[in-house]
Order: sequence, then structure tokens, then C-alpha cells
Amino acid sequence: MTKKIAVLIITWFVFAFADYFYLPYFVQPFSWLLVCIILLILTVRQVIKLIKEKKNIKTNRIINLSVTLSLFVLTFYNFNKIPNSIIEKIDWSISYNKRNQIVKDVLTEKLKPNTKMNNSICKLSFDFPITSNGGNDIWIYQNKTEGTKTIKFWISRGFFESPQTYFIFTNDNETQKQYEELIKVKPEYNWKLEKNWYRIMERD
Repeated sequence: MTKKIAVLIITWFVFAFADYFYLPYFVQPFSWLLVCIILLILTVRQVIKLIKEKKNIKTNRIINLSVTLSLFVLTFYNFNKIPNSIIEKIDWSISYNKRNQIVKDVLTEKLKPNTKMNNSICKLSFDFPITSNGGNDIWIYQNKTEGTKTIKFWISRGFFESPQTYFIFTNDNETQKQYEELIKVKPEYNWKLEKNWYRIMERD
């Protein structure tokens, strides 16, 4: 493997993690498009070089083309679906305890909505790794009648008409029923993680 390809792979991994965790939702489509264009150009260049070599094809050339094409497909396919789904599983595991502590703080009202723009949004202090993507904000809804709460941690904040995806804690029975129905209708996008915890895709 050449140094250039090694650098390309490392750069791609940095982009994949940055895209999932840190890039603002309104920047993601443009960064995705830019990376796709760059990888497509690199792939075409490798194909042209391969054609020129004809009978004297080098092993490195085949490896370079295979890696570049693979990275392009992984990035292009359904807007980073494959790398994001893998990182999402890692994210759920590594930040599990932090999210549960945040939930405890919300339930005991140590944490409350704290932004003027939206009374339901609570901006968390920055702490690596962040627990809610696209700004480290969480959405808090309180059912005052029942005394229950629903807390949403963003996985993806969406863009324009794109859906928003969350890790959601709720101890509200009606909300749980709504999520159970979503899981039945679209299980490929929605599922229960454990008691009171869901992975849900919604449209505002």
C-alpha cells in the first residue's frame, strides 16, 4: 500500500467520524458532496492510469483503484449510510453511561431547557465525545399531567426536509406506544435499544 493511499484512508476515517459527531447538519450535505467528487476524480484517475499501463499493470495500481473505489461507494451509498450505521453502534456503546447520567440529571431537574430560541432545548457543555450530534443539544419534553419526561439525543439533525434521528429516553407510556407503532411500521429505521430507550427516525 502506497503512502498516498494510506493517507487517503486515514483522511476518510477522520471525515466519517467528523461527519457523524461534529459537522453541523447544514454543512453535512456539502461536505458529503465534496468528498464524493474528490473520490470520484481519484477513482477516474486510477482507471485511466490502469488503462494506460495495459499489459504492464502493477499490483499497487489495482490496490489503489480498489481502495479508492470502495471509499467512494461507502461514501456515496445513501449518504454515508454504511459508515454511519457502524459509528452509531460505537457511539451508543461508548456514551451509554454519559447519556444515562444526563437522563438522571434531567429527571431530577439538575438539567433543564436553557436556550431562549426554543424552550425545550438544553445546550450541554462540550465534553469529548459529545452525546448529541450537531451542536451537543438535547430536547426535553415534560408531560406535566403525568410527570413523565422524554429526552432526545440527536444522531442526525437532518437538512431541509431530511428526517432527524435520535437516541431517545422516555418514561412516558403514551410516547412509548407511539414509538412501538413506529417500530412496527418501519423497523429498518426504528428499534428499541433497551427499557425506556429507543432509536427513532422522525420528520418534524
